[in-house]
Amino acid sequence: MSGFDYDLFVIGGGSGGVRAGRVAAEGGAKVALAEEFRMGGTCVIRGCVPKKLMVFASQYGPAADAARAYGWQGNARGEFDWAGTFRPALHAELERLEGIYTKNLGNSGADIFHARATIKDAHTVVLSTGETFSAKHILVATGGRPFLPDTPGAHELGITSNEVFNLDDFPKRILIVGGGYIACEFACVFNGLGAHVAQWYRGAQILRGFDDEVRGFLAEHIRERGVDLHVGLEVERMERRATEDGDAIWVKGTDGREEMFDQVLFATGRVPNTDGLGLEEVGVKLGRGGEVVVDDYSQSTVPSIYAVGDVTNRIALTPVAIREGMAFVETVFNGNPTKPDHENVASAVFTQPEYGTVGLSEEDARTQEKIDVYSAAFRPMQKSFIGVNERVLFKLVVSQETQKVLGCHIVGEGAGEMIQMAAVAIKMGATKADFDRTVAVHPTMSEEIVLMKSPTRSD
Repeated sequence: MSGFDYDLFVIGGGSGGVRAGRVAAEGGAKVALAEEFRMGGTCVIRGCVPKKLMVFASQYGPAADAARAYGWQGNARGEFDWAGTFRPALHAELERLEGIYTKNLGNSGADIFHARATIKDAHTVVLSTGETFSAKHILVATGGRPFLPDTPGAHELGITSNEVFNLDDFPKRILIVGGGYIACEFACVFNGLGAHVAQWYRGAQILRGFDDEVRGFLAEHIRERGVDLHVGLEVERMERRATEDGDAIWVKGTDGREEMFDQVLFATGRVPNTDGLGLEEVGVKLGRGGEVVVDDYSQSTVPSIYAVGDVTNRIALTPVAIREGMAFVETVFNGNPTKPDHENVASAVFTQPEYGTVGLSEEDARTQEKIDVYSAAFRPMQKSFIGVNERVLFKLVVSQETQKVLGCHIVGEGAGEMIQMAAVAIKMGATKADFDRTVAVHPTMSEEIVLMKSPTRSD
């Protein structure tokens, strides 16, 4: 180890940092990891996992309505029990998962410090406990965090996705501010759980950066589900006011409207967790948004300091952070320089209905080459049978020159599950002819992905 306390010191106990630390330790490196909050990071403790459990919970009420339409008697939708049933079960599950993360890392032989770590120099880490350690390599994996805007009243009365899982009472009226995937997901979740939901977004359309056709399609369906969605609208100011039913939050919009809510959740973006770590002081370059600037091998401008995950603001997805952590270990400890693969990364937006996507949007593909677009929107059998006016959307973006499928977009129940399979084909370079040759599975929604024979649009 040549005089260092550790071969690797990881700052941050999220998915990327824990994976890198565990694999490096299993390979024989002397590893330490410091986490100032809870092991598991954003995804496990205050992100993907608790959010998806809320998504599941929000689907049972509408399912009871559908069951009656299918002939089941005595399945009236009841009232959602947040404080007595769901929240305690949620916290118990998060504690279980946190324990697994801690146990697996500890079993690898890594030392775990439940403390805040900062960087003193290129090879030195200082803990909030007062302890100081030297390390040959330092890996920053501190993730990102939501923030509250400077809107009057927001810091005093607003919440973010960090606090939403810990609310004492279920909000009967909630305003979601923002138009990204987190905002849209929570709008659908609270709507499904029985709350009155308003969603305000300052932009012209929700889900900026995703496929335009899908954005419009989802906005229409979110409104049809009962979310009071407004675009081109921001919060001007907010304050707490007394009402007949107790205190509530009065919100005034930039168009002059005034409404009362029990909670206002701001989902207006996330920023990298680099404040106060000492990175710039030791020579690590940060980007305009505070992200750690790294090369293709996750190395910062200080050779001994690396970074993976959301703190680098490359692709802010848990599986990507894990892959980056694995590539870091291969590069630094296994002598096998490995670049994390950021091409054709699939993702899902857990709105209702869900949206799964991999590859290019129609708009991005068109800036690169001439394309054919295949799309189909229809009411699936399960919904049409009971008269529910909900459609699904399947869309393929295809290169005219090579006939390779450049992008796949699916909106509908189970889209997140379906897109994983489509991603394998697209990652392998499948052509439209490969899709056409595949025999359909009938009767399913997903068979449409191999039945679209003629382009709906061409350049």
